[in-house]
Amino acid sequence: MRVLSLHMILALLCLLVMAGLSLFIGVADLDLGAVLRGDGGDDALILLVSRIPRTVAIILTGVSMAISGLIFQMLTRNKFVEPSTTGTAESAGLGLLIAVFFFPAAPLLAKMALAAGCAIAGTLLFLRILDRLPPHEPLLVPLVGLMLGGVIGAVATFFAYQADLLQYLGIWTTGEFSGVLRGRYEILWLTGALALAGYLYADQFSILGIGRDAAITLGLNFRAVMWLGLLIVSVTTALVVVTVGAIPFLGLIVPNIVSRIMGDNLRAAVPWAASLGAGLLLFCDIIGRVIRQPYEIPIGTIFGVLGSAVFLYLLLGRKSHAV
Repeated sequence: MRVLSLHMILALLCLLVMAGLSLFIGVADLDLGAVLRGDGGDDALILLVSRIPRTVAIILTGVSMAISGLIFQMLTRNKFVEPSTTGTAESAGLGLLIAVFFFPAAPLLAKMALAAGCAIAGTLLFLRILDRLPPHEPLLVPLVGLMLGGVIGAVATFFAYQADLLQYLGIWTTGEFSGVLRGRYEILWLTGALALAGYLYADQFSILGIGRDAAITLGLNFRAVMWLGLLIVSVTTALVVVTVGAIPFLGLIVPNIVSRIMGDNLRAAVPWAASLGAGLLLFCDIIGRVIRQPYEIPIGTIFGVLGSAVFLYLLLGRKSHAV
């Protein structure tokens, strides 16, 4: 236990170091000494309005999406699923497109609610399809989920083309944080609250992951816990899509890495998933900002390349091990 605590402290220190680097990487050079003395002027304004909100948004997104991935894998009892591979993120984008098209003057919370409702509907559709798949073929699950997401994405693209909203759809489906400013990210704090709820109900989700019959035998309210998990995953996905766009594979590779080290004890895995998700997202954001300065590569592109490589490794590695 003491060793685990030391490892967690080291992980948090690494996270703090990367957060500090994120604050001082960008087109404009900041004079920290002047900011601390109170005569920073524009430097203090950039730090407070842009750099700090951006770093906080990255951390909240990484934490919440990693924990949502853990919960979703418990709900489906499959290690190869997450919101971006099951149509949940695409459904949230479709809901946001519907909100912009039919209710352009609606407040942000109303658009988010519609996006969350569509995300829940897309997730439920995936779960209905999942019930019809053979349980002894777990690799079919992510493939069917990717196809479902492709169909939903095609529908969204068709309507976006008709309404001349393809540019907006591209922004929602590619996560990037360059537009995060003070006053335009605060809704992400709700994802932090949802991540905390996921941690508080971690034991119930762990029991749910062993199967419906066994969970009911142990006294778990299976339906209520399932709906709670769906709400956490769907609303978190919708909030992230509305604010910064979809981050592919984040909720897939982080839970797999953590579960291989910590096992399926969700309460023990949640802190590690949160720190690893935030750390990987900060790392990809730093890479995206320095690789082509002063230009910036969207973090969704960087993480998409990394995540797809790890996803293929997980699929092919499992297949070769089975052979």
